[in-house]
Amino acid sequence: MTLVRTHAPRRRARLGIRLASAALAGATVVALAPATAMAAEPAGAAGAEARPGGVDARAELEAFIADGSSTAAFAEVRQNGRRVWRGAAGTSDLATGQPVRPDGRFRIGSVTKSFVSTVVLQLVAEGRLRLDDPVERHLPGLVPNGGAISVRQLLNHTSGLFDYLEDPRFFYRDEASLRDWVRGSSRWQDYRPEQLVAVGVAHPPYFAPGQGWHYSNTNYVLAGMLIRKLTGKSWQSEVERRIVKPLHLDDTVFPRSETGVRGPHTHAYAKLAEGPADITRFNPTVADAAGNGISTPADLNRFHAALFGGRLLRPAEQAELKRTVPTGSGHSFYGLGVAQADFGCGPLWGHDGGLPGWGTLLFGTADGKRQVALSYNPYAGADPSGLDAAVVNVAVKTLCGGAAAAPADVAAGLSALRGAGR
Repeated sequence: MTLVRTHAPRRRARLGIRLASAALAGATVVALAPATAMAAEPAGAAGAEARPGGVDARAELEAFIADGSSTAAFAEVRQNGRRVWRGAAGTSDLATGQPVRPDGRFRIGSVTKSFVSTVVLQLVAEGRLRLDDPVERHLPGLVPNGGAISVRQLLNHTSGLFDYLEDPRFFYRDEASLRDWVRGSSRWQDYRPEQLVAVGVAHPPYFAPGQGWHYSNTNYVLAGMLIRKLTGKSWQSEVERRIVKPLHLDDTVFPRSETGVRGPHTHAYAKLAEGPADITRFNPTVADAAGNGISTPADLNRFHAALFGGRLLRPAEQAELKRTVPTGSGHSFYGLGVAQADFGCGPLWGHDGGLPGWGTLLFGTADGKRQVALSYNPYAGADPSGLDAAVVNVAVKTLCGGAAAAPADVAAGLSALRGAGR
């Protein structure tokens, strides 16, 4: 699969790091204004005027599609276990003009990591492994220097392992190579996790284990392999058995090689000179345990509430989940599959994610009492400059209750998201 290369190395687009909305370097694109529709569903008096916490969230969703760089956006805000607002803006399918449904499914990208790390922590609680076990103990011979890399370092991105998605074969460099991916066979290629890890370990590590922080999707492909080794079942099966079914996340799936998205969903698009190309379908094995999940805002919020409300982990593993390391941004820290970010109103917890044509935000309070889940569909190949601020505005306004996001809060939020792995 070919992904995006941008000029600035730190801003390279890969799975979970600006992949959903990165600009093409030097590409010629045509501005496209999608047909727009707006739907809001307040939940009783608490959702009156679509103002969760006194905020006009409807306007924030409209900001995602106002400049034509995104076709759709929808979100849900929950507090104390109940929905206080949800809404949608834009068009789910440009071919039919179908408006966006606020309960639709979408690809969640790196938010998948939070599900995978939760299962690993449950296995720790069961005594099947320890966080400080070396990778070599459970996956012998797979990772060079695996005896010096711990399970913990995989989950908090301090292993130093090269991110396989930074390998040139996974980039598109310009509009021509984007078009090649859209039309070519690599979009449908089936990958085994061993192949993805082999790509990552073929490159020199970023640093010695534990001597820095660098977001690497290779870490979570390995985490998925650990789950299989310890349980005898795929990481998808274990996530479904341990999290999805108990929480009744009926619209959440973690596909194997199925290329489509079942049920109501928005479509993803690449922006090409000849017009938008539908890229909703592709082989998700390229993402594996690093980011192949599909969900809805409601399901993601319920997962966040259960995870941070202490329903999925024992107190000891809950503490490990939130034991963070600095990411290099003064506003964000990374735990075990979750990020802590300060958007200007104190620390919030969650993750964001992206795939070509898809972006996701899931953040909430540390006690699991309030959260926002957002999905949006930026054009792959479009200029993302306006979308980043819109993402942060939603987080700031719905979770912090501010009537307007101060420039300093937007800057802090952008720094936090980039530091946390976008």
